[in-house]
Amino acid sequence: MSSPLQEIKFWENPEREGWLMEQGKWIKTWRRRWFVMKDGTIFWFKTDNIVEKSVTRGRIEISQCLAVKGAEEAINKPFAFEITTKEKSALAFLPADKTMYFVADNEKDKEDWINSIGRAIVRRSTSMQDHEVLSY
Repeated sequence: MSSPLQEIKFWENPEREGWLMEQGKWIKTWRRRWFVMKDGTIFWFKTDNIVEKSVTRGRIEISQCLAVKGAEEAINKPFAFEITTKEKSALAFLPADKTMYFVADNEKDKEDWINSIGRAIVRRSTSMQDHEVLSY
C-alpha cells in the first residue's frame, strides 16, 4: 500500500530516477522532466536537483496503473512507452482508463523504466490481493 503523498521522501534514495519526455496535460507539447519512482508513486519535476521542498509537476500512483508497454508505433516516436491507469469516470458504470505517453533518451532507459514500473505494478497488485477481504 502506498504511503500518503506527504510521507513519501521522494528526495531520498529513489527506486528509479531519470530524464523522460512527457506530454503536457492541456497543451500537448513534449517537455523534458526529471522522473522519480519511490514508494509506489512516480513523480516528475522540472529539474534533477530534487530536495525536500521540490515542487512536483505531476504524479502517478502505481496502485492505479493497469499496464506499461512500449508505444513507438502508437505515437510515432522512438523510445516511447505508455502507462495506462484507472481513472474515475463521471458515470460510475463506465470504464475511464487513461493512457499517458513518455519518451526515454534511448532503448535501454525505455526498457529499464518499463521493467521497473511493471515490477512495481505486480508487487502492488500482489500486495493488494494478499490484503483483500471478500464481502458478500
